[in-house]
Amino acid sequence: MSNNIKTVAPEGNSLERESAFTHISTRRKSTNSIATVVMYLAMAIALVPLIWVLAEVFIRGLSPILSLDWWTTSQRGVLYHMEGGGAYHAIVGTFMQTLITSIVSIPFGIFTAIYLVEYANGNRLGRITTFMVDILSGVPSIVAALFIYALWITMFGFNRSGFAVSLSLIILMIPVIIKNTEEMLRVVPADLREASYALGVPKWKTIYKIVLPTALSGIVTGVMLAIARVMGESAPVLLLVGSTQSLNWDSWNGPQASLPLMMLDMYKAGASDAVLAKLWGAALTLVIIIALLNIGARLISARFSVKT
Repeated sequence: MSNNIKTVAPEGNSLERESAFTHISTRRKSTNSIATVVMYLAMAIALVPLIWVLAEVFIRGLSPILSLDWWTTSQRGVLYHMEGGGAYHAIVGTFMQTLITSIVSIPFGIFTAIYLVEYANGNRLGRITTFMVDILSGVPSIVAALFIYALWITMFGFNRSGFAVSLSLIILMIPVIIKNTEEMLRVVPADLREASYALGVPKWKTIYKIVLPTALSGIVTGVMLAIARVMGESAPVLLLVGSTQSLNWDSWNGPQASLPLMMLDMYKAGASDAVLAKLWGAALTLVIIIALLNIGARLISARFSVKT
C-alpha cells in the first residue's frame, strides 16, 4: 500500500521569509549610516560648550574652595579686594531660600499634577489649571521678582528679605514640577491602575501605593531640575533681598546673602585677582552643591522606586 500522505511544506522557507523582511538596500544602509554620524556629531558639538564652561569654572574656581575657611567663614570684615574670608554666609542663604521654596513648591506641584492626571478628566477646573501652568512656565524670573516686589513689599509693606526671594522662586518652581510630574504620571501604564481597581483597592491608595512609586524616579529627577534652576536665579535676589557679607539664618528679617548674589557683588566690585577668585569660587560652589543634590536624589529614587 503506497503512502499517500504528503508533507505540506510551509508557505515559504523561514530563511527566505527572514531575508525578505530584513533585507535592506544599500541606499538605505548608507542613509542610516550618514544619519547616525550626523546625530553623534550634533551631540558632540552640543557637549563642547557644556564641557568648556564646566572646565573653565573648575579651573578658575578650584583654588579658593580648597581652603577650609571658604566653607566655614563669611566675608564679614573682609573687603572685596582683600584675600581671605569664605562663602559660608552665601551657602546658608542659598540653602534657606531654596528650602522654603521647596517646602511649598514640591507638595503643591505634585498634588496639582495628581489632580490633573487622575481626577480632572478634562473638566473646566482642570483646563484652567493647565492653561495657567502653561503661562507660568514661560514667565521670566525678573517678572516673577517684580510681581513679588509690587505685592509683598510695595502693597503689603514687608521688608526685602530672603523670604521674599523664596516667594518669587515658588512662582518659577511650581510649574516646572507640575509639568514634569504630570508627564511622569501619564507614563505609568493604565493596566496597573485597572488591576489595582479590580482587586478593590481605592483610587487614593492606588495612586499612593502604585502610581507614585512607579513614577518616583522621573518625579525626583524633575524636582531636582527645578531646584537647580531656582538655586541659580539672580534676578530675584537682586531685587528682593539686600546684600550682606554677614551670616544670617533668618530669611524673614534683614539682608541675606546667596551664592548668585555673592557673584553679582563680586562682579560689581571690579576685576582684581582676589575678587575674581571669589567670584569663580562661588560659581563652582553652586555647581558642586547642585551636583551633590542630584546625586543624592538619584540614590534616593533608585532606593525607593519600583523595580521592574
